[in-house]
Amino acid sequence: MEEVIAKKRILSAIQPTNTPTLGNYLGALLNWIKLQDEYDCAYSIADLHSITVRQDPQKLRKQITESYALLLAMGVDPKKSIAFVQGHNPAHAELSWVLSCYTQFGELSRMTQFKDKSEKHPENINAGLFTYPVLMSADILLYQADLVPVGVDQKQHIELARNIAQRFNSVYGDTFTMPEPYITKTTAKIMSLQDPTKKMSKSDENPNACISILDDRDTIVRKFKRAVTDSEAEVCYREGKDGINNLMSIYSAVTDKSFEEIEKEFSGKGYGDFKLAVGEATADMLAPMQAEFQKIINDKKYIGDCMREGAEKAYKASRKTLQKVYKKVGFVELPR
Repeated sequence: MEEVIAKKRILSAIQPTNTPTLGNYLGALLNWIKLQDEYDCAYSIADLHSITVRQDPQKLRKQITESYALLLAMGVDPKKSIAFVQGHNPAHAELSWVLSCYTQFGELSRMTQFKDKSEKHPENINAGLFTYPVLMSADILLYQADLVPVGVDQKQHIELARNIAQRFNSVYGDTFTMPEPYITKTTAKIMSLQDPTKKMSKSDENPNACISILDDRDTIVRKFKRAVTDSEAEVCYREGKDGINNLMSIYSAVTDKSFEEIEKEFSGKGYGDFKLAVGEATADMLAPMQAEFQKIINDKKYIGDCMREGAEKAYKASRKTLQKVYKKVGFVELPR
Protein backbone atom coordinates (compact mmCIF):
# COMPACT_ATOMS: atom_id res chain seq x y z
CA MET A 1 0.00 0.00 0.00
CA GLU A 2 1.42 3.38 -1.09
CA GLU A 3 2.29 5.76 1.74
CA VAL A 4 0.46 9.10 1.64
CA ILE A 5 2.88 11.93 2.38
CA ALA A 6 1.23 14.90 4.08
CA LYS A 7 1.67 18.17 2.23
CA LYS A 8 3.52 20.97 3.98
CA ARG A 9 1.27 23.77 5.20
CA ILE A 10 1.60 27.31 3.89
CA LEU A 11 -0.09 30.27 5.55
CA SER A 12 -0.39 33.78 4.20
CA ALA A 13 -2.64 36.79 4.72
CA ILE A 14 -3.45 40.20 3.27
CA GLN A 15 -4.88 43.23 5.03
CA PRO A 16 -8.21 44.49 3.68
CA THR A 17 -7.39 48.18 3.88
CA ASN A 18 -6.52 48.72 0.19
CA THR A 19 -7.00 46.99 -3.13
CA PRO A 20 -3.75 45.18 -4.03
CA THR A 21 -1.45 46.80 -6.56
CA LEU A 22 -0.19 45.27 -9.78
CA GLY A 23 3.09 44.76 -7.88
CA ASN A 24 1.33 42.78 -5.11
CA TYR A 25 -0.51 40.73 -7.73
CA LEU A 26 2.45 39.81 -9.93
CA GLY A 27 4.97 39.58 -7.10
CA ALA A 28 3.01 37.56 -4.55
CA LEU A 29 -0.68 36.86 -5.03
CA LEU A 30 -0.40 34.93 -8.30
CA ASN A 31 2.05 32.64 -6.53
CA TRP A 32 -0.64 31.86 -3.92
CA ILE A 33 -2.70 30.32 -6.70
CA LYS A 34 0.17 28.15 -7.96
CA LEU A 35 1.06 26.94 -4.45
CA GLN A 36 -2.39 25.37 -3.94
CA ASP A 37 -1.52 22.22 -5.90
CA GLU A 38 1.74 21.55 -4.09
CA TYR A 39 0.92 22.61 -0.53
CA ASP A 40 -1.84 22.57 2.07
CA CYS A 41 -2.67 26.29 1.96
CA ALA A 42 -4.45 28.60 4.40
CA TYR A 43 -5.12 32.12 3.14
CA SER A 44 -6.78 34.82 5.20
CA ILE A 45 -8.00 38.38 5.22
CA ALA A 46 -6.18 39.93 8.20
CA ASP A 47 -8.98 42.13 9.53
CA LEU A 48 -7.71 42.08 13.13
CA HIS A 49 -4.40 43.57 12.00
CA SER A 50 -6.06 46.40 10.12
CA ILE A 51 -7.33 48.26 13.21
CA THR A 52 -3.89 49.24 14.52
CA VAL A 53 -4.68 52.29 12.36
CA ARG A 54 -8.09 53.97 12.79
CA GLN A 55 -10.65 52.68 10.28
CA ASP A 56 -14.11 53.79 9.20
CA PRO A 57 -16.22 50.76 10.35
CA GLN A 58 -18.61 50.85 7.40
CA LYS A 59 -15.78 51.19 4.91
CA LEU A 60 -13.78 48.43 6.63
CA ARG A 61 -16.70 45.98 6.44
CA LYS A 62 -16.97 46.69 2.70
CA GLN A 63 -13.20 46.26 2.22
CA ILE A 64 -13.12 42.95 4.09
CA THR A 65 -15.87 41.55 1.86
CA GLU A 66 -14.23 42.91 -1.31
CA SER A 67 -10.80 41.57 -0.30
CA TYR A 68 -12.29 38.13 0.31
CA ALA A 69 -14.09 38.22 -3.04
CA LEU A 70 -10.80 39.20 -4.69
CA LEU A 71 -9.05 36.16 -3.21
CA LEU A 72 -11.68 33.93 -4.79
CA ALA A 73 -11.62 35.84 -8.08
CA MET A 74 -7.85 35.51 -8.33
CA GLY A 75 -8.15 31.73 -8.10
CA VAL A 76 -7.93 30.80 -4.42
CA ASP A 77 -10.10 27.67 -4.39
CA PRO A 78 -12.11 27.36 -1.15
CA LYS A 79 -12.38 23.61 -1.76
CA LYS A 80 -8.60 23.16 -2.05
CA SER A 81 -7.47 25.76 0.49
CA ILE A 82 -8.67 27.26 3.75
CA ALA A 83 -9.87 30.70 2.62
CA PHE A 84 -11.08 32.65 5.64
CA VAL A 85 -11.42 35.96 7.42
CA GLN A 86 -9.04 36.07 10.40
CA GLY A 87 -11.59 37.58 12.81
CA HIS A 88 -14.03 34.73 12.12
CA ASN A 89 -11.74 32.41 14.09
CA PRO A 90 -11.42 33.67 17.70
CA ALA A 91 -8.48 31.32 18.28
CA HIS A 92 -6.17 33.94 16.71
CA ALA A 93 -6.84 36.50 19.42
CA GLU A 94 -6.81 33.82 22.15
CA LEU A 95 -3.42 32.40 21.17
CA SER A 96 -2.04 35.90 20.68
CA TRP A 97 -2.63 36.71 24.36
CA VAL A 98 -0.82 33.58 25.54
CA LEU A 99 2.10 34.20 23.17
CA SER A 100 2.37 37.84 24.28
CA CYS A 101 3.32 36.45 27.71
CA TYR A 102 6.21 34.61 26.03
CA THR A 103 7.45 37.58 24.00
CA GLN A 104 10.04 40.00 25.31
CA PHE A 105 9.46 43.76 25.29
CA GLY A 106 12.89 44.25 23.70
CA GLU A 107 12.01 41.96 20.80
CA LEU A 108 8.95 44.02 19.93
CA SER A 109 10.75 47.35 20.34
CA ARG A 110 13.20 46.28 17.63
CA MET A 111 10.51 45.59 15.00
CA THR A 112 11.09 48.01 12.13
CA GLN A 113 7.43 48.27 11.09
CA PHE A 114 6.48 49.58 14.54
CA LYS A 115 9.00 52.39 14.10
CA ASP A 116 7.76 53.13 10.56
CA LYS A 117 4.06 53.19 11.47
CA SER A 118 4.74 55.25 14.60
CA GLU A 119 6.35 57.92 12.42
CA LYS A 120 3.43 57.85 9.96
CA HIS A 121 0.75 57.95 12.69
CA PRO A 122 2.31 59.88 15.62
CA GLU A 123 -1.15 60.75 16.93
CA ASN A 124 -2.04 57.07 17.45
CA ILE A 125 0.92 55.04 18.73
CA ASN A 126 -1.25 52.39 20.39
CA ALA A 127 -0.38 49.16 22.18
CA GLY A 128 -1.84 47.10 19.32
CA LEU A 129 0.65 48.70 16.93
CA PHE A 130 3.41 47.56 19.26
CA THR A 131 2.12 44.00 19.86
CA TYR A 132 0.65 43.13 16.46
CA PRO A 133 3.76 41.07 15.54
CA VAL A 134 2.67 38.68 18.34
CA LEU A 135 -0.72 38.33 16.65
CA MET A 136 1.11 37.67 13.40
CA SER A 137 3.10 34.95 15.16
CA ALA A 138 -0.16 33.50 16.50
CA ASP A 139 -1.58 33.46 12.95
CA ILE A 140 1.38 31.36 11.83
CA LEU A 141 1.85 29.05 14.83
CA LEU A 142 -1.87 28.40 15.30
CA TYR A 143 -1.99 26.44 12.02
CA GLN A 144 1.40 24.75 12.54
CA ALA A 145 2.54 26.39 9.30
CA ASP A 146 5.73 24.98 7.80
CA LEU A 147 6.20 27.85 5.36
CA VAL A 148 5.14 31.48 5.16
CA PRO A 149 5.46 33.31 1.82
CA VAL A 150 7.13 36.64 2.55
CA GLY A 151 9.14 39.35 0.92
CA VAL A 152 12.63 40.03 2.24
CA ASP A 153 11.26 42.95 4.30
CA GLN A 154 8.93 40.58 6.20
CA LYS A 155 11.57 38.07 7.32
CA GLN A 156 11.80 39.80 10.71
CA HIS A 157 8.26 38.67 11.53
CA ILE A 158 9.09 35.03 10.78
CA GLU A 159 12.18 35.30 12.97
CA LEU A 160 10.02 36.55 15.84
CA ALA A 161 7.52 33.69 15.35
CA ARG A 162 10.43 31.22 15.44
CA ASN A 163 11.84 32.82 18.60
CA ILE A 164 8.48 32.61 20.36
CA ALA A 165 7.92 29.02 19.22
CA GLN A 166 11.37 27.98 20.35
CA ARG A 167 10.92 29.67 23.73
CA PHE A 168 7.54 28.01 24.30
CA ASN A 169 8.78 24.61 23.09
CA SER A 170 11.82 24.75 25.38
CA VAL A 171 9.57 25.31 28.42
CA TYR A 172 6.67 22.96 27.61
CA GLY A 173 8.03 20.46 25.09
CA ASP A 174 7.24 20.09 21.40
CA THR A 175 4.17 22.25 20.76
CA PHE A 176 4.72 24.44 17.68
CA THR A 177 6.14 23.71 14.23
CA MET A 178 9.11 25.96 13.50
CA PRO A 179 8.03 28.03 10.47
CA GLU A 180 10.39 28.82 7.63
CA PRO A 181 10.16 31.84 5.32
CA TYR A 182 9.14 30.97 1.77
CA ILE A 183 10.82 33.74 -0.21
CA THR A 184 8.62 34.21 -3.24
CA LYS A 185 10.45 33.48 -6.46
CA THR A 186 9.44 36.12 -8.97
CA THR A 187 11.06 37.72 -11.98
CA ALA A 188 8.84 40.78 -11.56
CA LYS A 189 9.83 43.41 -9.03
CA ILE A 190 7.32 46.10 -9.90
CA MET A 191 8.35 49.70 -9.26
CA SER A 192 6.45 53.00 -9.17
CA LEU A 193 5.42 54.33 -12.59
CA GLN A 194 6.36 57.87 -11.49
CA ASP A 195 9.53 57.11 -9.52
CA PRO A 196 10.96 53.79 -10.78
CA THR A 197 13.62 53.76 -8.04
CA LYS A 198 10.82 53.07 -5.49
CA LYS A 199 8.62 50.01 -5.14
CA MET A 200 5.03 50.41 -6.41
CA SER A 201 2.93 51.19 -3.34
CA LYS A 202 -0.77 51.68 -2.69
CA SER A 203 0.11 54.45 -0.23
CA ASP A 204 1.84 56.55 -2.93
CA GLU A 205 0.46 60.10 -2.94
CA ASN A 206 0.69 60.30 -6.74
CA PRO A 207 -2.31 58.40 -8.17
CA ASN A 208 -0.46 57.85 -11.46
CA ALA A 209 2.37 55.96 -9.72
CA CYS A 210 0.39 52.84 -8.91
CA ILE A 211 -1.87 50.40 -10.78
CA SER A 212 -4.68 48.92 -8.69
CA ILE A 213 -5.75 45.48 -9.89
CA LEU A 214 -9.34 46.75 -10.08
CA ASP A 215 -8.50 49.82 -12.19
CA ASP A 216 -10.55 49.87 -15.40
CA ARG A 217 -8.93 49.53 -18.81
CA ASP A 218 -8.91 53.26 -19.63
CA THR A 219 -7.33 54.12 -16.26
CA ILE A 220 -4.63 51.46 -16.67
CA VAL A 221 -3.72 52.60 -20.18
CA ARG A 222 -3.73 56.28 -19.12
CA LYS A 223 -1.40 55.62 -16.16
CA PHE A 224 1.05 53.72 -18.35
CA LYS A 225 1.02 56.51 -20.95
CA ARG A 226 2.11 58.89 -18.16
CA ALA A 227 4.85 56.56 -16.89
CA VAL A 228 8.30 58.08 -16.42
CA THR A 229 10.88 56.94 -19.01
CA ASP A 230 14.06 58.66 -20.31
CA SER A 231 15.21 60.71 -23.32
CA GLU A 232 16.92 57.90 -25.27
CA ALA A 233 13.80 56.57 -27.05
CA GLU A 234 15.25 53.02 -27.16
CA VAL A 235 13.40 50.07 -25.64
CA CYS A 236 16.20 48.03 -24.08
CA TYR A 237 17.04 46.74 -20.61
CA ARG A 238 20.20 48.24 -19.13
CA GLU A 239 21.52 50.09 -16.11
CA GLY A 240 20.38 53.69 -15.82
CA LYS A 241 17.09 53.14 -17.66
CA ASP A 242 14.97 52.56 -14.54
CA GLY A 243 11.67 53.62 -16.09
CA ILE A 244 12.01 51.47 -19.21
CA ASN A 245 13.46 48.56 -17.20
CA ASN A 246 10.35 48.65 -14.98
CA LEU A 247 7.97 48.74 -17.97
CA MET A 248 9.86 45.87 -19.59
CA SER A 249 9.60 43.85 -16.35
CA ILE A 250 5.84 44.42 -16.27
CA TYR A 251 5.39 43.62 -19.97
CA SER A 252 7.48 40.46 -19.56
CA ALA A 253 5.44 39.38 -16.51
CA VAL A 254 2.05 39.84 -18.20
CA THR A 255 2.99 38.41 -21.62
CA ASP A 256 5.70 35.83 -20.72
CA LYS A 257 7.98 37.42 -23.34
CA SER A 258 11.71 37.62 -22.66
CA PHE A 259 13.54 40.95 -22.56
CA GLU A 260 15.24 39.99 -25.84
CA GLU A 261 11.87 39.38 -27.51
CA ILE A 262 10.55 42.70 -26.18
CA GLU A 263 13.60 44.58 -27.51
CA LYS A 264 13.07 43.04 -30.97
CA GLU A 265 9.31 43.75 -30.91
CA PHE A 266 9.87 47.45 -30.27
CA SER A 267 13.07 47.98 -32.24
CA GLY A 268 12.73 51.27 -34.10
CA LYS A 269 9.49 52.16 -32.31
CA GLY A 270 8.99 55.01 -29.89
CA TYR A 271 8.18 54.97 -26.20
CA GLY A 272 4.57 55.96 -26.94
CA ASP A 273 3.97 52.67 -28.78
CA PHE A 274 5.70 50.71 -26.03
CA LYS A 275 3.79 52.32 -23.15
CA LEU A 276 0.48 51.78 -24.94
CA ALA A 277 1.34 48.10 -25.50
CA VAL A 278 2.28 47.61 -21.83
CA GLY A 279 -0.97 49.24 -20.70
CA GLU A 280 -3.14 47.18 -23.04
CA ALA A 281 -1.37 43.90 -22.20
CA THR A 282 -1.76 44.60 -18.47
CA ALA A 283 -5.46 45.41 -18.88
CA ASP A 284 -5.95 42.22 -20.94
CA MET A 285 -4.23 40.11 -18.27
CA LEU A 286 -6.37 41.57 -15.45
CA ALA A 287 -9.70 41.52 -17.35
CA PRO A 288 -10.75 37.87 -16.60
CA MET A 289 -10.02 38.29 -12.87
CA GLN A 290 -11.89 41.60 -12.78
CA ALA A 291 -14.92 40.01 -14.49
CA GLU A 292 -14.89 37.14 -11.99
CA PHE A 293 -14.64 39.62 -9.12
CA GLN A 294 -17.75 41.48 -10.32
CA LYS A 295 -19.63 38.20 -10.56
CA ILE A 296 -18.61 37.10 -7.03
CA ILE A 297 -19.11 40.46 -5.28
CA ASN A 298 -22.69 40.55 -6.55
CA ASP A 299 -23.43 37.06 -5.20
CA LYS A 300 -23.79 37.73 -1.47
CA LYS A 301 -24.98 34.18 -0.75
CA TYR A 302 -21.91 32.62 -2.36
CA ILE A 303 -19.53 34.91 -0.45
CA GLY A 304 -21.37 34.19 2.81
CA ASP A 305 -21.28 30.42 2.22
CA CYS A 306 -17.54 30.51 1.42
CA MET A 307 -16.78 32.66 4.49
CA ARG A 308 -18.74 30.30 6.74
CA GLU A 309 -17.07 27.21 5.30
CA GLY A 310 -13.65 28.88 5.53
CA ALA A 311 -14.23 29.85 9.17
CA GLU A 312 -15.26 26.30 10.06
CA LYS A 313 -12.19 24.82 8.34
CA ALA A 314 -9.92 27.39 10.01
CA TYR A 315 -11.36 26.65 13.44
CA LYS A 316 -11.03 22.90 12.90
CA ALA A 317 -7.42 23.26 11.71
CA SER A 318 -6.45 25.42 14.70
CA ARG A 319 -8.49 23.99 17.58
CA LYS A 320 -6.02 21.24 18.56
CA THR A 321 -3.13 23.69 18.76
CA LEU A 322 -5.03 26.09 21.03
CA GLN A 323 -6.26 23.25 23.27
CA LYS A 324 -2.72 21.89 23.55
CA VAL A 325 -1.35 25.35 24.46
CA TYR A 326 -4.07 25.96 27.07
CA LYS A 327 -3.39 22.61 28.65
CA LYS A 328 0.40 23.10 28.72
CA VAL A 329 0.25 26.51 30.39
CA GLY A 330 -2.07 25.15 33.06
CA PHE A 331 -5.55 26.37 32.14
CA VAL A 332 -8.52 24.24 33.22
CA GLU A 333 -10.62 22.83 30.42
CA LEU A 334 -14.35 23.41 30.82
CA PRO A 335 -15.94 20.09 31.92
CA ARG A 336 -18.33 18.68 29.32
